[in-house]
Order: sequence, then C-alpha cells, then structure tokens
Amino acid sequence: MARFGLFGSIVAHPGQRNVLLRELTTAAGQVAQLPGCEVWIVNTSPDDPDRVWVYEVWRSREDHAASLTGDEVKATIERARPLIASFGERTTLDPIVGKGLTDTP
Repeated sequence: MARFGLFGSIVAHPGQRNVLLRELTTAAGQVAQLPGCEVWIVNTSPDDPDRVWVYEVWRSREDHAASLTGDEVKATIERARPLIASFGERTTLDPIVGKGLTDTP
C-alpha cells in the first residue's frame, strides 16, 4: 500500500480561528494515537487570519478513512463544524520519503 497524504485549508468564520485551532489541537492529539498516522500538522496562514491549513500523512488511504470513524474524532468534528465558514484548497498527495515519515518505501 502507498502512503496517503492530504494538504488542505479550512476557513473559519471571522474571529473564530482561535476557537477552531483549539478543536484542531484536540484532533491532533486524537489522531496521533491512531494506527497509521505518521504526520498531522496544523498550520496558520500569516496572510489570512481566518485560514488554517492541515497537513496529514497516513500509512494508507484506508487508515485515513478509519480515522474518521471513531467516536472521539466524530465528536471533535461536530464541535468544529459551526466554526467553519468553508473549506478551501485540498490536495491529495502520495508521500514518498522525508524526515518525519516512519520509513521509506
């Protein structure tokens, strides 16, 4: 199986970015414990005060899909949903090699 990566942005409602960041911090702690999660990084944009970027690397597409089924993750998603104005760019990636990945193919 090939690794599965995502890089995407979430746009918070004006003034809600810091609240959204708290929920994403919770999510980061949750997914870090899940099988197959190699990288899950929350980033802010210095040029857009309402935009947050999330970079994820999973051992496989299946591990990513499974990560969305747990009760804790679902609850975090539900708490974050009202804070989100829209989803921005989203790119699917095939991570190959680099610092932070558990091994090389």
